[in-house]
Amino acid sequence: MIWLINPLRRAAPIAILPITALCAIAATSGPTAAEGDFPTEHKGLAVEQLGVVPAGSMARQVGLDGHVLLLRRITIEPGGQIAHHSAAEVPGVVYMETGAWTEGRNSGETEHLAGETFIEDADTVHWFYNRGDEPASALVCDIKPAS
Repeated sequence: MIWLINPLRRAAPIAILPITALCAIAATSGPTAAEGDFPTEHKGLAVEQLGVVPAGSMARQVGLDGHVLLLRRITIEPGGQIAHHSAAEVPGVVYMETGAWTEGRNSGETEHLAGETFIEDADTVHWFYNRGDEPASALVCDIKPAS
């Protein structure tokens, strides 16, 4: 029992059992993303290449040797997923075209809806799910190493 002292009233006891119980439940509620609770394989995924700026042009135009600029449409079928990955060496911009993707990160989940844009920068480590009933697609423009 903890006693709360209110200067305008007398001391009153406050039970801390509910707070400690909630903390215990949260601590045992299962693995977190940091412990590996994320997809490790792609599932229900279609990738359509819409355009590419070739490596030679990237080198001449912006001095970026050995890289290409890609524009792709990525569609995740209902129940599908994009595996856990890093964008540390692949910066990009994603425009949600249709449906919704649920993005997972170690810090939690965010739902991205049609019409929204988000970036993949040097600090991005994430994965995606389509939890909807319809295919969900995004236009992805990114810079990748030429292969």
